[in-house]
Amino acid sequence: MKPTKPTNLINPSLTASNGSKPQHRLHRSFSPLSALLLTQFLSAFADNMILFITLAMIKLYALPDFYIGVVQGAFLFAFVLLAPFVGAFADKNAKSTVLCIGNAIKAAGIVCLFAGLDPAVSYAIVGIGAAVYSPAKYGILTELTSTETQLLSANAKMEGFTILAILTGSLAGGTLAGVSITSALAVCLALYLLSLVMTLAIPKGPGNTEIRYGREMLAFFKDTGKLFSVRKTRFALIGTGSFWMISAVFRLALIAWVPMHLAIESLDQISMLTAITGIGIMIGALATPKLIPAARYYKAYRFGAMMVAVMLLFPLMYSVPVTIVLLLMIGFAGGVFIVPMNAALQDEGHKMVGAGKTIAVQNMFENVLMLSGVGIYTQVTKTGVSVDGSVIGGAIVLAVFVAFLWTQVRFLKSETNLS
Repeated sequence: MKPTKPTNLINPSLTASNGSKPQHRLHRSFSPLSALLLTQFLSAFADNMILFITLAMIKLYALPDFYIGVVQGAFLFAFVLLAPFVGAFADKNAKSTVLCIGNAIKAAGIVCLFAGLDPAVSYAIVGIGAAVYSPAKYGILTELTSTETQLLSANAKMEGFTILAILTGSLAGGTLAGVSITSALAVCLALYLLSLVMTLAIPKGPGNTEIRYGREMLAFFKDTGKLFSVRKTRFALIGTGSFWMISAVFRLALIAWVPMHLAIESLDQISMLTAITGIGIMIGALATPKLIPAARYYKAYRFGAMMVAVMLLFPLMYSVPVTIVLLLMIGFAGGVFIVPMNAALQDEGHKMVGAGKTIAVQNMFENVLMLSGVGIYTQVTKTGVSVDGSVIGGAIVLAVFVAFLWTQVRFLKSETNLS
């Protein structure tokens, strides 16, 4: 294909030209993609602070250990409940505006925690904001890029910044909550508001004003069926869904595993260890474009198999240095596993049903799996199943998903060669 000058037909304002309209001051300070990445970093940083702040609140209120699963489940339930609506909302409106609204709702959840509302209810409100925010943060990438390779690179940067936020946000949440829960909540609120302001630096796309919410909500499940009917998008949905399901369970299990295997009880030290996985995912996400070409996204399943192998080693580990290495390995494999499938889904789904609706379907499927995984983990924990048993069970479930992906590879190769 002959190289062409990047032009964005969806949002012409993103293409440099003489005589363009005056822009907001923030537009001149940040490129649209840089502004999006910073907005995402700040918002995701606060998202991950909250998990460890609520963990500190659970300990302060002497709630049972399994209640962390209840809190996480309340967050995920908001995603599942709003999935038929938020994709259409993201496609109808300027995605930068949608990002702003999502951050405002998240900030409201923090205010509820300040007011003493139950952590699960407050975290559910944050989940509503995250559900609104998510389709826009990924859907806008198709507006800010003009080729499949650029989209893969932008996805890698998005995942890298998100994982960096998970890493630093987890550390900050565990550390600040150990000093003062009130101060930690104040930092979260400030970060959401700053992220909200940064959305002003992202140009407003036109949106699709012809979208009608009632009709689109009814069409949501039709879109879901359409995406699952095509092998490429089905492969990507199952791959990303299995990754986030196991990641959610593994993160909760790790919080219980660290005190048992490494004799570490301090919340800030536990948050540091859980954040190490984030370093690995960030490295893997940024390395993905060099390891897996965009057209060979189906090769990512191999790194899912690597995740399974590393997870099965955890019940045998009692050494902090070795655990750090394994956490880096599982994170790296996870980063390379998910980025190519995200890019493939967005590229194909954008053409099939629209970017926002594709991400909404993806969010629903991922969060149904995550909610199921967290729910099962919470129940088996209540019945006394060991944390090692939970980790092994998670590895087995992921192995089943990876085995299915492997069976699809030869068909996807044929389709790629034909195209």
